[in-house]
Amino acid sequence: MLQEEIHQYLERFFEANGCTFIENGPGWMTVQLTVELDKALMNRPFYWSYLEKTGGIPNPMSVTFITDKEKAPESIKGEAIHFGSPRLNQIFRTAKQFARYIRLYEDIKPQQKQAPLYPWLSMNLKISYRCDLKKDVFRSIGLNLIHGTLAENFQDILEQRNLTPKIPDNCFTLTPIIMPKSAVRRIENYVRQGLAKETHEWAEEAVIRWQQDLNLLDHFYEDMEELPESYEIEKQALKEQYEPKITVEVVNGGLFYLKDALI
Repeated sequence: MLQEEIHQYLERFFEANGCTFIENGPGWMTVQLTVELDKALMNRPFYWSYLEKTGGIPNPMSVTFITDKEKAPESIKGEAIHFGSPRLNQIFRTAKQFARYIRLYEDIKPQQKQAPLYPWLSMNLKISYRCDLKKDVFRSIGLNLIHGTLAENFQDILEQRNLTPKIPDNCFTLTPIIMPKSAVRRIENYVRQGLAKETHEWAEEAVIRWQQDLNLLDHFYEDMEELPESYEIEKQALKEQYEPKITVEVVNGGLFYLKDALI
């Protein structure tokens, strides 16, 4: 990860989380943190605990990051940040925690006085196929909350759009007809139906290998009049190793207001 990429990543991270840039120059930036990011990044639990008990006015910190020492002026004093640094790893963890759900708007400049933005619910999923072998498949699915249209590879679509945490001027959002909870269920059913239609040779082959190892286990213990406890332990271990399973994990999701009714 190049230093320029780190700078761009930090810009997107802080902007998406509602922070403001006091200054943002080549190789460095000074950011005014929100309360949430101050709590997450600045390690001030006693300050925030005291403030909550006394009802004081929050005063989140501002912080200066130097992303490229060669470009930043020598007069700038701040925290150097680079790939592998503890601070950047902390920001990655925070982004993962905060990014489980996000709300963004497509930044457009409408020709007419008022332009509608259509609500889309997005879910990024990790589908894991598990037996003695493992395979993960990532899918991104969007659902239009007006008419229920589904769009695959939705994350790729979003990455081609200019998105902002604030609704653009001269735009208005359409009220969803499909509520988010219902949309989540629709996407879950869509994924479940798709998995049911797949051919699962991998699972059938795993069961065959499982049975072969069970036969070997039984052969090893066949001369014993009473099976010891170790037999059941080894049998259970084979089940955990070979039993085919499919799990679906929601990595993150969000509500996106886009100019398109259909994608």
